[in-house]
Amino acid sequence: MKHCLFLIPLYLLFTSTNGLAQTVIYTTADWPVVHPEPGVEVQLLENADTLSQSLFPPLSASPAKAEVQVRLRMQQPDWHTQEARLTRAYQALLDARTTGITKMPAVVFDDHFVVYGTTDVALAQQKLDTWREQYP
Repeated sequence: MKHCLFLIPLYLLFTSTNGLAQTVIYTTADWPVVHPEPGVEVQLLENADTLSQSLFPPLSASPAKAEVQVRLRMQQPDWHTQEARLTRAYQALLDARTTGITKMPAVVFDDHFVVYGTTDVALAQQKLDTWREQYP
């Protein structure tokens, strides 16, 4: 059953709904997305190393003590929330890397066209349309 649940997100990731092109905004906290349009995915790239370090304080050099520290941390009430945040951070970095993003912010249309320098989808679409007119 886990395999089926994994394939559904992959299917949704690589297909577009109702024939519309998929639009993804890659950004950081420095360039917030104020009001994302419906159907637009926002990937907030966070510093995964910093998140990981904040999740666990410095661990003991003793493997047995470090294991106890980790198990205690995993029993904290905020563990699942922080773990999910770290997972999202690494997934967003992987997605950006796979897509070929080299600068922030970036708007990606249909996994093919990238417009850098804005989180505004309408402005990015306008820039893309202008580019397409110049280079048909």
